[in-house]
Amino acid sequence: MGSELDRAVALLGPLEGRIMRAVWTGQVPGVFVVRDVQALMPELAYTTVMTTLRRLAAKGVLAARAEPGRKAHRYRAAATPAGFLAAASAREAADVVDRYGEAALAAFAARLAGLTPEQRQRLEELQK
Repeated sequence: MGSELDRAVALLGPLEGRIMRAVWTGQVPGVFVVRDVQALMPELAYTTVMTTLRRLAAKGVLAARAEPGRKAHRYRAAATPAGFLAAASAREAADVVDRYGEAALAAFAARLAGLTPEQRQRLEELQK
């Protein structure tokens, strides 16, 4: 299994993942603008970066704040990779239960029953 960062990035599109890897690993400042990302990825057009950042903000992966008196926005990660994974997992688990009902819950229960004591301990720590 990969790291939380790798799993989080894998849930995004290729360019979104590339940008979020840069954000989550500190390759761009904690609060950044389009040009900060473009400086790191000069082969990308300004409008491509801007559109991708807006999409990430619409998905809740980035938080965006308008610059007073300017069209520009300042961005920051809305969550850590672990936080993003937790939110995505909760949404997807709810979708699976909505789609498959009690059969999904039975499958989750069977998975839980098969966990090792170490896995159970890690799961309990994640719930805190």
